[in-house]
Amino acid sequence: MITTSGLTKVYRSRGREVTALDGVDLHVREGEVYGVIGQSGAGKSSLIRCVNLLERPTSGTVTVAGQDLTALAGRGPRAGRELRQARSRIGMVFQHFNLLSSRTVQDNVELPLEILGRSGKERSRKALELLDLVGLADKAKAYPAQLSGGQKQRVGIARALAGDPKVLLSDEATSALDPETTRSILTLLRDLNRQLGLTVLLITHEMDVVKSICDSAALMEHGRVVESGTVTDLLATPGSELASALFPVAGDASGDNRTVLDITFQGESATQPVISQLARTYNIDISILGAAIDTVGGLQVGRMRIELPGRYEDNVVPIGFLREQGLHIETVEQTEPAQQTQQVDRAPSVLVKEEAK
Repeated sequence: MITTSGLTKVYRSRGREVTALDGVDLHVREGEVYGVIGQSGAGKSSLIRCVNLLERPTSGTVTVAGQDLTALAGRGPRAGRELRQARSRIGMVFQHFNLLSSRTVQDNVELPLEILGRSGKERSRKALELLDLVGLADKAKAYPAQLSGGQKQRVGIARALAGDPKVLLSDEATSALDPETTRSILTLLRDLNRQLGLTVLLITHEMDVVKSICDSAALMEHGRVVESGTVTDLLATPGSELASALFPVAGDASGDNRTVLDITFQGESATQPVISQLARTYNIDISILGAAIDTVGGLQVGRMRIELPGRYEDNVVPIGFLREQGLHIETVEQTEPAQQTQQVDRAPSVLVKEEAK
């Protein structure tokens, strides 16, 4: 549904050049919720604004629903008619709501329909339908100043849906909200995704957003996508930074000649007493150094770091037992107190980058 290829954005100011996007390749499948996460300055906002051509890419292409938007951009600073029509099928939800304070809630939702030249009767009917969909049917005649932050964002979502888009872009839509309101907005976005078949591309710096509603995710650093995939695949990928950030576990070996393992549980295996079975079957003492469990996309997922007595070579059979249970296993080789190296089984070790804070 959304594909970017070699997308580059360079800002020029006072003789200086700043590369915000550096050859970004991204593919968002139809009907999924896709999260792009990264630190401030990673290029997330530039990416989402290039997707609907609010920012003109320096190079590369953006294709939405099979249509190359970059081919419609033209050469002038203003968007042409074809690009405006294409944009009308892409909804956008902003971080700070961007509501007009002088207009009622209903009038704010009707604004895109006015721009599209719809009749007053049609605008009114559509706005009231959308306000009912987002749970604000009783606030149609209220003004933005009379609403809470969560209600304002619901109005913003209703407005974004006015043109019956198939794609919804969310630019840090929950970062200005409290945790409880954030959960309600995320639930609404997931419900709209399912009810309307919307493809949702959202950017965020909050791991909980990705954990709560995203089917797939990408990690951006310095204008590049450094890791991407479905959330379940990422959790099963050895050394995945996103998996480590979603479910951080820590803990160092208690001494020499110890084997430390990171274990990822998914689905039914997350509720099975696998560790106690391992201890009983092989009569070994197991230390749990850290653990985290949560629900991702309706699937229960957990990560655990455990310590087994003896070196890796002494624990090949117990590790094989864990793998037979359908678990994903990584060995954590303790090298220095402040630095760890992870490897899968006996593969060459790979340095684990410091988790993004």
